[in-house]
Parts: sequence; structure tokens; C-alpha cells
Amino acid sequence: MRLLYTLLSIYEIILIIRVVMSWVHPDPYHPFVQWIIKLTEPVLAPVRSLLPSNSIGIDFSPLLVFLLIHLIKIFFLSGTVVY
Repeated sequence: MRLLYTLLSIYEIILIIRVVMSWVHPDPYHPFVQWIIKLTEPVLAPVRSLLPSNSIGIDFSPLLVFLLIHLIKIFFLSGTVVY
């Protein structure tokens, strides 16, 4: 369970990098940028399709994924990991 907690925490950091990248618009062909997109897009795309973000122009999918990760940590891992 500690491994899962650590992996979820690392994924949160990767999501933060993805959000920051959306603000600074790095070179999309850079290998690091492509790696971050490949890691996050399979999770963000299904969440993005559920949200009506096209009408307002703001992508709330990373926020919802952060919330889901936090809920997983609380409900499924709270008894096994010390914060």
C-alpha cells in the first residue's frame, strides 16, 4: 500500500508539471514534454470528456483528477500510510 501511495504522490507531481506546462507553452516536440503528456493524457482525456469545459474555455480535468487521487488516498490508504 505504501508503494501505491508513493506512486499516486508522484503522479500528482507529474500533473502539476502538466498544468504549469499549459501556462508556459513549451516546445511540444521536446522529449520531456511528450513524456509528461503521454503519462497524463490517458487519465485526463476521459475526465475531460465528462466535463463541459468547451463552453467556458477552462480545463478543470486536472483539478478533478487531483480530487480523485486525494479521495483514493483518504478512503483506501488512510489506515496504512501515515501522512
